Amino acid sequence: MGLMDNLKAKLAPAKDKVSDFAQRHEEQVHHGLDKAAKAVDDRTKGKYSDKIHTGTGKAKGAMGRLAHKDDDTATGGGTPPSDSPPPPPPTT
Repeated sequence: MGLMDNLKAKLAPAKDKVSDFAQRHEEQVHHGLDKAAKAVDDRTKGKYSDKIHTGTGKAKGAMGRLAHKDDDTATGGGTPPSDSPPPPPPTT
């Protein structure tokens, strides 16, 4: 058994726990990602807004794939979650 096989075997339980967490708390994680993105955007004074929103969208897409890995999307039966970035937050 190679190093990668050992690593995959040891990380499988953690991946299942993360997936379970993602299913139960998807909305809260999305809210946290939005909050973190806004904080970083405020700190950088909007200089990296496009990159922040792209990264947030990708993180939400990955989170959606984890949360719905047992749904039809994992077998190709449904529409996969969108990787498009979310709309920019309102400026205050």
